[in-house]
Amino acid sequence: MIPTMPLLRTGTALRALLMLTVAAVVLRAPADVPATLKVGALTLQRCAAPARWCGTLPRPLDPSGKRPGTVAIYFEYYPHTAPGPSAGTFVPAEGGPGYPTSGSRDDYLALLAPLRATRDLLIMDYRGTGDSQALNCPQLQHAPALTVAGIGACGRYLGDSAPLYSMTLASDDLAALIQALAIGPIDLYGSSTGTFFAQVFALRHPTVVRSLVLDGAYPVRAPELAWWPNYAPAMRDRFNRACARDPACAQLPGDSLQHIAPALARLRARPFDASVRYGSGKTLRFKADASALASVMFSGWPPLTSLRETDAAARAFVAGDHQPLLRLMAETLTSLDSRDPTRDPRLFSSGYAAVVSCLDEPQIFDMSLPPAQRAVQWTEVIAARQRAHPDTYAPFTIAEYRGMPLDYTFIEQCIDWPVAPAAPLVVPPAQFPAMPVLVVSGDLDSLTGVADGAATAAQFPHAQQVVIANGLHVNALPRARSECAASLVRRFISDLTPGDESCAGTAPPVALLARFARHAAELPPARALPGNRAGPQELRAVSAAVLTCADVMARTSNNGAGRGSGLRNGDFTAASVADGYRLTLRSVRWTEDLAVSGRLDWPASGKARMHAQLQLAGQPGSGTLELDAPAAAEMGVARVRGTLDGIAVVAEVPAP
Repeated sequence: MIPTMPLLRTGTALRALLMLTVAAVVLRAPADVPATLKVGALTLQRCAAPARWCGTLPRPLDPSGKRPGTVAIYFEYYPHTAPGPSAGTFVPAEGGPGYPTSGSRDDYLALLAPLRATRDLLIMDYRGTGDSQALNCPQLQHAPALTVAGIGACGRYLGDSAPLYSMTLASDDLAALIQALAIGPIDLYGSSTGTFFAQVFALRHPTVVRSLVLDGAYPVRAPELAWWPNYAPAMRDRFNRACARDPACAQLPGDSLQHIAPALARLRARPFDASVRYGSGKTLRFKADASALASVMFSGWPPLTSLRETDAAARAFVAGDHQPLLRLMAETLTSLDSRDPTRDPRLFSSGYAAVVSCLDEPQIFDMSLPPAQRAVQWTEVIAARQRAHPDTYAPFTIAEYRGMPLDYTFIEQCIDWPVAPAAPLVVPPAQFPAMPVLVVSGDLDSLTGVADGAATAAQFPHAQQVVIANGLHVNALPRARSECAASLVRRFISDLTPGDESCAGTAPPVALLARFARHAAELPPARALPGNRAGPQELRAVSAAVLTCADVMARTSNNGAGRGSGLRNGDFTAASVADGYRLTLRSVRWTEDLAVSGRLDWPASGKARMHAQLQLAGQPGSGTLELDAPAAAEMGVARVRGTLDGIAVVAEVPAP
């Protein structure tokens, strides 16, 4: 299964808070709006958000009738806003697995917004997620960490009901809902693991699908899919492409994987126990080893930060500065848990994620064997793979790959899952349908890369792939690095063709951090402008101050509002405001010799400008600076003016 990490969201805790807030607030509809709406054979009720209707559709828990009971499938319906008949219905399929589709309603409404006048939106929570009777496996939902034993205990807890929460039956639920609402054929959009569901639905119910969009896709059929053969190549391509497109990184000898290799060699030869302050000031103790580095590189989390900093952090590590790489490891290891702080299964169901992983996704062992025999087979299969293909997850060994958290290794999660009645076939023995299919891939996606997208498109007779240059994982939803994929998807929904794809190459390269520095003297000085009286020492302090702001902004981008820690000391607070964030820095040290305090206003729009008033204290220069820069680093330079050690400073540096 694809890792259960919301890679394009603002952080698990923030998302959970937002979802709980939405669930708790019921907005009153205007007096002239009826309390119910008849759509097809169903009567819908007014729900929590404006212009939203919702309902439940009772479905047999077990279509075969062997197990009694029903499951109430929750859905939301957003009618088109203009008078006249609907031009069609857009249906999104959530990724994860484990998240409810309704939890991402704002993203889907934003994607569809320009088409809402004539198109309806239908959102359905898969059985076992969200408000469709979310599965609650206490062994996983409240466990300190995901373990093989915990997954097996969940399987035993669910017993023979586990196969009844497969994607196959969820796809049949959606088909029944579409029929009951009388709204087909639909335009189906899947992102990440939702692309797997969308393919299953298209295979089982092809006549109900008008068009199919797969964003961040991987195929349901592929050679050796259980080993995820494109995973490591996509990870390597992610770092090497980003480095080749960054002027400073490209000037270094070798590619990015070669820059990182010496750090990997040291971690492999001399792993050690690390204690790292990160996030809101917490301390994480962990083993700093090759597997911890693999977690940073394979997971792609934090999304931009891991890409922006890993190359420089690895070089700093080899030079004796361990803190940047250890902090990246801590940030990754503590962000891979998809559960929200409340452990509410309606917000994320660990049990559902386990079911999909163990019963829908392919395995490297025979799931029909009892767990004890399966474990023996697994050992034999791993040993054979090590002999035949030791570079499967290069530059990491198979053993180092297996040392990552289970969410990201895939190949051993289900060893202890009990033998259960087989789940219905995910993919029936049939040809892939000849419907219009658009596959969107980001060429910096380390989870479902370009090769996975190409393999997905190759399954369908009438599919085309669009590759978004400098795009990460999932590119058509908000917070993607470019609006291109969203515009192509909308055009495809309207016209069954994406049309002109030239925008796919317009997203700016990721601006990589050139280097970490323990002292400001190691940095290049800011470029002096007319009116400057400062010398190289003060101008290096300017560079360090701007890089301190960039570091704080990167952490805010990952975690949203709240408190954060400086790289080497100090802390900051990020407060959400109407147009972005207000950042308050308190003696934040990105280098050891310069403490930066003050306020930075960071607008949400990349076309706006940020402003900062900073107080610097340290040997490189003490005083005050004002910073003015584009809100997006790729858009230009930061202008800085002020006074350091009584000397006038007027300079510019790359925008943070």
